Amino acid sequence: MTRSLATYISLDGTTGEALEHWHEVFGGTLNILRYGDMPPMEDMPFEPDPQAVAHATLELPVGTIAGGDSMDPDNDYPVTGTAYSLLYTTETPDEARGFIEKLVAGGGSLGMPFELAPWGGWYGQVFDRFGVMWAFSCDA
Repeated sequence: MTRSLATYISLDGTTGEALEHWHEVFGGTLNILRYGDMPPMEDMPFEPDPQAVAHATLELPVGTIAGGDSMDPDNDYPVTGTAYSLLYTTETPDEARGFIEKLVAGGGSLGMPFELAPWGGWYGQVFDRFGVMWAFSCDA
């Protein structure tokens, strides 16, 4: 097995919808496995919703986003915030602008305009409709 590092995100019942949206925005190959698609699991501590996402991956040319629906109703994990983001470095500023426009058009909001940054490259932020912060960068 080859070593790799992927981003894993767990949303409260919207992971499948989020990954489908990101697939529309960024392309790639999307695979979603729902609990209802799997054989029953012995000794499961809870009865999962058959439509809940057990595991999903969005394979992009630049990396992988994986995820599954949160199964802990007692924990409210904050999604919206600036403590983390998914950083996407593009080849051109226009490519980044296109992704930002698609995320905003899909119900997101601009967090920081995409413009030349003090360090000389391009940078901007957008929150998608799921509250996930996407940061975009590009060399000048």
